[in-house]
Amino acid sequence: MIIVIILFFVIYIITYLGLEKFVSRFINDNQVLESIWTIIPLIILFFLAFPSIRILYLMDEINHPLITCKVLGHQWYWTYEYSDFKSLEYDSYIILNFMRLLEVDNSLVLPVSIKIRLLVRSADVLHSWTVPSLGVKVDAVPGRLNQLNFTVNRLGLFFGQCSEICGINHRFIPIVVESISINIFEYWLLSKISEREI
Repeated sequence: MIIVIILFFVIYIITYLGLEKFVSRFINDNQVLESIWTIIPLIILFFLAFPSIRILYLMDEINHPLITCKVLGHQWYWTYEYSDFKSLEYDSYIILNFMRLLEVDNSLVLPVSIKIRLLVRSADVLHSWTVPSLGVKVDAVPGRLNQLNFTVNRLGLFFGQCSEICGINHRFIPIVVESISINIFEYWLLSKISEREI
């Protein structure tokens, strides 16, 4: 039915153009004009695209981050590792309380106003390390290492959850990022390292 309608439409257009007196069948293009209105937008797009792509790649890569933190997603907890500081590593499990399944026993502690590189991967299934109040989301894929660069601009606690449906207990994998000053971070780091050595 649709093919018949299209066929009648095409036949009508062909007969209309063949019988119409006000349509010239011999003058139907202007090569110079068509070339101009094709090339000018192309040039404009090139001038927009090349600086944008350069800026995009420059924003994605931080050459010398001050802290690199590895995040490993499990069913159903996170493992954090500060590989810059004697491989400090700990797990972060949920605490069931009144905070709507958002509280953990060990939060990710990061200093404020420092360039941070997060290396995220998964041990078992797809996860997504997401903290909306920081504007941060990166997928944790088994066998693949994803990188995320960001800077925490204010002090406080930031809550998030795995935003990938990673199994039956998907809702029990919260994320808490604690942003503290650099002096307190150094003290926290030394206390954690001394705990591991004992």
